[in-house]
Amino acid sequence: IKFFEHTMWIAGAMDRIGIHQDELWDEEDGFFYDVLQLPDGNSTRLKVRSLVGLLSLMAVAVFPREAFDQLPRFKDRALKFIDRHPELVGNVHLPNQFGIRDRLMLSILNETKLRQVLTRMLDEGEFLSDYGIRSLSRFHQDNPYVFYHEGVEYKVGYVPGDSTSGMFGGNSNWRGPIWMPVNLLLLRALLQLYSYYGDDFKLEYPTGSGQQMTLFEITQCISERLVSIFTKDETGRRPVYGGAEKFQSDPHWRDLILFYEYFHGDDGSGIGASHQTGWTGCIARIIQALGYFTPETVLDTISPGELALYPE
Repeated sequence: IKFFEHTMWIAGAMDRIGIHQDELWDEEDGFFYDVLQLPDGNSTRLKVRSLVGLLSLMAVAVFPREAFDQLPRFKDRALKFIDRHPELVGNVHLPNQFGIRDRLMLSILNETKLRQVLTRMLDEGEFLSDYGIRSLSRFHQDNPYVFYHEGVEYKVGYVPGDSTSGMFGGNSNWRGPIWMPVNLLLLRALLQLYSYYGDDFKLEYPTGSGQQMTLFEITQCISERLVSIFTKDETGRRPVYGGAEKFQSDPHWRDLILFYEYFHGDDGSGIGASHQTGWTGCIARIIQALGYFTPETVLDTISPGELALYPE
């Protein structure tokens, strides 16, 4: 019950009933932003479209109807908490609406907000790269976010490759590149959502294309983009190696795949540490899932709460 209550308090801080400047959700943009609270008590949203807004997709749990009945004490306390704090839960998806197979879902995002966030994520002019989901929207390439404080200018722009700043040790994971472990978590969230909404929930993919897809189909398409970082294109070159001719054409090197720390947000080339196997190695699970999951295996999973991109 503690974790449920903490989740609700966090959800309320992110987006409670009414319009408030100190909450993360921006109704006009349909996206979550960081909020800076100033010493004078005022707050301002830092309107940088980044993974900060996409992380809300991962706060989802889908479970069978019987789960509540097996936890009567938890159910009773959770319902009482909801009754006491309607201002916290008014904008979240509570487990009181049945999805397919009579499943229940707790999610930070209700259906309206889910569609708004995904519309941005699936936009090729924003987060959707040919090689996966970027950590920062490409919108900021021509529209950098600028913030002034005490006469000093602070700017965040889209940096798809190596960092142009020495901040954070020159690490640019969150400034534009594709980061494999976060993509994996996003894929898992999409499958969780699909296990609740099923085939009736469709979105335009990519945004603006006019082509409607289910969340399962979208998961597959994003997975294929991630895998294409490492596979040969029609010219026989692997995006991961970019302009490194030794690795592109030398027969002794061209089939030895390196697991880079992150990948260029526009061309998929590997950047950062070249042996970041710990988290980039999860591409193996994504490849495995592409061959394992079908709509039926997801929809017929007995315990969707345990659904993950880790088929046995």
